[in-house]
Amino acid sequence: MVKHQLRARGIADKDVLAVMGRVARHLFVPSPLREEAYADHPLPIGEGQTISQPYIVALMTEALFVTGGAKVLEIGTGSGYQTAILAELANTVFTVERSSALSSGAQRLLRHLGYENIQFVVGDGTLGLPAETPFDRIIATGSLPCLPQGLLDQLTVDGICVLPVGDRSLQRLLQVKKVGSSVEQHDLGACCFVPLIGKEGWSS
Repeated sequence: MVKHQLRARGIADKDVLAVMGRVARHLFVPSPLREEAYADHPLPIGEGQTISQPYIVALMTEALFVTGGAKVLEIGTGSGYQTAILAELANTVFTVERSSALSSGAQRLLRHLGYENIQFVVGDGTLGLPAETPFDRIIATGSLPCLPQGLLDQLTVDGICVLPVGDRSLQRLLQVKKVGSSVEQHDLGACCFVPLIGKEGWSS
């Protein structure tokens, strides 16, 4: 996976590659699909959600530039795979999931695996987590119809947000850097994510 899907497609961050090689992806997919866990495509995890393909996880993580002291907000816990990747790189990860079933399952697994620097929240992730602001990094693992100002307001100065923005069938993956009172956007390419349901996301 690391050699043929990540390095071969331009992922170069040594820390990201090491973490992607270390975290056991098959533990985060349903048992009947474990033979496909390392394949180059997303997989269903229940509740209408998916685990992103390895390349997309690596691309988003690399674009975040997570440092050891970073405080990270993840919107969309899902099965907890991206959460684990972030927890390996950051000081603290706050992860928000709309589905209590997915959040509980991810929490059980990640606690079992020994992660102690993750805080789990069930709620509307499109609103971020105002009570815990500011965040150095924010990542959304579902699509949004537009760039939510509320999320940008929760970033530190020089903070970075990575998220898919567009319509329900196709989005652009954006890296957004907060520079003073303005932002810089970098388009990382086309993508297709499940929608984030919430006040600042999709209605259904």
